[in-house]
Amino acid sequence: MSGGVDSSTVAAILARAGHPVVGLTLQLWDQTRLAGKHGIPEAPKAGRCCSLDDVYDARRVAEQLGIPYYVVNQEERFERDVVRPFVDEYLAGRTPIPCSLCNNHLKFDQLLKTARSIGAERIATGHYAVNDYDEARGRWILKRPADLAKDQTYFLFGLTQEQLAHTLFPLGHLTKPEVRSAARTHGLRLAEKPDSQEICFIPGGDYKRFLNAYLEEQGEAVPETSGELVASDGSVIGRHEGIFNFTVGQRKGLGVASPSPLYVLNIDPANHRVTVGADEELATQTLRAHDLNWISIPALTAPMRVKAKIRHRHEPAWATLEPAGADAITATFDVPQRAVTPGQSAVFYEGDEVVGGGWIY
Repeated sequence: MSGGVDSSTVAAILARAGHPVVGLTLQLWDQTRLAGKHGIPEAPKAGRCCSLDDVYDARRVAEQLGIPYYVVNQEERFERDVVRPFVDEYLAGRTPIPCSLCNNHLKFDQLLKTARSIGAERIATGHYAVNDYDEARGRWILKRPADLAKDQTYFLFGLTQEQLAHTLFPLGHLTKPEVRSAARTHGLRLAEKPDSQEICFIPGGDYKRFLNAYLEEQGEAVPETSGELVASDGSVIGRHEGIFNFTVGQRKGLGVASPSPLYVLNIDPANHRVTVGADEELATQTLRAHDLNWISIPALTAPMRVKAKIRHRHEPAWATLEPAGADAITATFDVPQRAVTPGQSAVFYEGDEVVGGGWIY
């Protein structure tokens, strides 16, 4: 129970249907931990997930429903498996996606272990997704939900067959307006609560402030990765203060004047070089991904036609997947795609089914 309308409605639906329900909230990050450092606000801004107010809201819902409720402290593991990798990825010139790491390591791994320790058979979450067992294939299948505007399967590509077998997604066949209506029907006071928009440990979405504050707290210096800013033809047009200040597709904050807009095309961590160019130069025909997890198939052994999604708001595009060595694939798009970004996830779909996914490198 995150304290939002979605997970609260799931608890209400299951409890009112007569299921024995226990509410669990993961305590992941102290929202005041870096407050006041490097311009980070003293007071956490509304709209961030997993805040202390969210814990209070979840507890109130559990009391209203008459179900047991516990807060499970996972701050240490969250920092180890989500926050520190996020920092290291940015410092290495890649653009991480912490929500997928959180799902893989905390919400569908540690939470399931915790549930089993108290005698629960399954976990139920407020994610918008569908999972079904396919008898013919002998596999659990993850599918896109009824409300495609709320589709969260992109962040769930890392779920294993074991995790899918013990997870319920009660909202998968509902739209967001229907969920809010159900919340009102069940008398939940947070039926109109806005959705969280920010990453829980990044105040205001300003990851640069967070990096500086976190490294200072850890007693670490920001690595020296300043270097050349170059045009796509290789000519040097300026210098930058560190590769962690950039992400592929970025336009603002490049530190160089140009008569036409420039975008980050490539980050070369080994040489501390950042390449910039015109918007049309961001188009890429292929990508490589590794650390793969397959859901609808046991493994990729031959070329396969899929639709590939390269970031959360990206419209999946037709591509051909091919094996590319141990635990790696190459995806070749029918039409070049804009700003394929190392560190992000590539998730592959066949119709509404999630075939699998991996990490772009």
